[in-house]
Amino acid sequence: MTPLGLRLRDRIARSGPLPVAEFMAAANGDPEHGYYACRDPLGSAGDFMTAPEISQAFGELIGAWCAVAWRGMGAPKRVLLVELGPGRGTLMADLLRATRRVAGFREALDIRLVETSPALARLQRDALGGAAAAWHRSLSELPDGPLLLVANEFFDALPIEQYVARRDGWHRRAVTADADGFRFVDGPRIGDPPTCGQAADGEIRETSPQSIAIVGEIAGRLAAGRGAALIVDYGYASPATGETLQAVARHRYADPLAAPGEADLSAHVDFTALARAARAAGARCHGPVPQGEFLDRLGIGVRMGRLIAAAAPGQREAIRTACRRLTDERAMGRLFKALALTDPRSPVPAGFEGVEQ
Repeated sequence: MTPLGLRLRDRIARSGPLPVAEFMAAANGDPEHGYYACRDPLGSAGDFMTAPEISQAFGELIGAWCAVAWRGMGAPKRVLLVELGPGRGTLMADLLRATRRVAGFREALDIRLVETSPALARLQRDALGGAAAAWHRSLSELPDGPLLLVANEFFDALPIEQYVARRDGWHRRAVTADADGFRFVDGPRIGDPPTCGQAADGEIRETSPQSIAIVGEIAGRLAAGRGAALIVDYGYASPATGETLQAVARHRYADPLAAPGEADLSAHVDFTALARAARAAGARCHGPVPQGEFLDRLGIGVRMGRLIAAAAPGQREAIRTACRRLTDERAMGRLFKALALTDPRSPVPAGFEGVEQ
């Protein structure tokens, strides 16, 4: 059993089964043994790849999106550029490189990265080179001011609650431990959880209270001032049932209970719930739209064409493959989605024109 597994087993022995959200929060975020505490999980040598690691074009297009949003909010002389969960810092580095010639934009940026992993924060500093930036552990630490915020594959790693339907009603799902390791059990019966009603016996539904709280905080900032936020992640845009909790290790799916702290735990994002929370806090919502469609609208085809034209012959097929991976419906193009939030006065952001709100 992993060091974190031993700690969680002792905790369960003392206090009883852990709700799924508490197990997931510990597996990903324990400050000593959590998955993100002391490792670089990204890239071919890690456990998974995110869009910025697949192609530089992704971060460059996000940079263009931010620059257009900045102009749409009146080109303020100072704007907070915030990234949640910046990974290795690749997206931010590509964003800054792509916008270096946008008049007034770089001079206006107050760069802030929200990161809880010391190991990843070190990589982010290296990626940004000499760019001035500040690091924070939570949104609440950010100063006030106009806001541009990017969150790519951030919300999927936040803890989820799971509820299972039984004949006597809904139960909060939990994790217990025995001689064979960890396993799921039904917790005490509760009233109907959020968004849940009648269901078949054994049906599972998920919510993410932490995601809702964070989106509400972002939207509240936008509603009180000026700005835009872009959320890109994998998930669904209509009510859904079923279990989506998963683990990834060495680019393969794994048992989410097998080795806590040694695999990335994540779940599909409920974009409908995020949009509902954002509207309740006063922000305008745009989308979601599939990632492939979003990137096409931003001009990924043109950008990839230029990269191919400038590349050595041996590199061109790799660039084409990366583009297909980001946009093809059979890869990341449909499962991944983009959702934009803006203050009520800002125009419709790039990539969302004509999208039903």
